[in-house]
Amino acid sequence: MYDSIWSYPDHVDRSGITGDVALIGFGVEALDGSIGKIDEATFEVGASYVVVDTGPWIFGKRVIIPAGVIQSVDYEAETVTVNRTKDEIKQSPRFDDIVYSDPLRTEIGDYYTRDDLP
Repeated sequence: MYDSIWSYPDHVDRSGITGDVALIGFGVEALDGSIGKIDEATFEVGASYVVVDTGPWIFGKRVIIPAGVIQSVDYEAETVTVNRTKDEIKQSPRFDDIVYSDPLRTEIGDYYTRDDLP
């Protein structure tokens, strides 16, 4: 399960992903509402994620959401849906560009693969 958290699920339509800017600016919908917009996206095999700017919702916190959490991508509506609630995302480890490292990636992976999350 841990390795798959960093890969887009097979059921997610990746046909519109044609480079690192493909999802930038897309809105992100949690199970219970909007959480922000994508600032960055990576599409590396086994290391894919999106960085979401939550804006004023949680005071500008930026969070990394592993690709395995993505439920669907709607290219027409420019929306990415994730299979987590707003609170689950709000409580995720904070992303800091300066200290992004293997330990932070491990912390984020551990958080999103906990047994008490969907």
